[in-house]
Amino acid sequence: MTKYVALLRGINVGGHAKIAMKDLREVFGELGFDEVQTYLQSGNVVFADPAGAAPGELRERIEKCLADGLGVPAGVLLRTGESLGRTVAANPYLDREDDPAKLHVTFLAETPTAEQATALRTPPGETAEFTLLGDEIHLHVPDGYGRTKLNNAFIERRLGIVTTTRNWKTVNALHGMAS
Repeated sequence: MTKYVALLRGINVGGHAKIAMKDLREVFGELGFDEVQTYLQSGNVVFADPAGAAPGELRERIEKCLADGLGVPAGVLLRTGESLGRTVAANPYLDREDDPAKLHVTFLAETPTAEQATALRTPPGETAEFTLLGDEIHLHVPDGYGRTKLNNAFIERRLGIVTTTRNWKTVNALHGMAS
């Protein structure tokens, strides 16, 4: 049975779209998922789907249930434990950054086209750097994520793709939970 990680976009941020993790676990249980666990308050859910549905169907069901059942229209990006393992192994900045707080991954709802990818450039004066690898962007933010212009909103505007960002500690924790 495949374990999935649902990365909910835009919940419990700045007092908006508040969902208690207990309620979130209940929703996923009501959807028929097994082994439901949440991580932190920022919308990270690890679960198994005994029915073996396609990822697109899972995402749609989760989004509909969040909107209809909890009144929270939240975007959902899905990854498997296996794909998070590849994410962890592929980070190009691990060899030069010891502080995990300076490493982040922006997960993309789809792989950008070559044309979309060319629109993503580091702004002038920015100390952060990025590497686009398929449907995710690895970020190295030496001055901290709160100070970078290469944030989630910037990346979404440039690519025209729905995204959500997690810090390196969270990515590793979710990989461990889903493995």
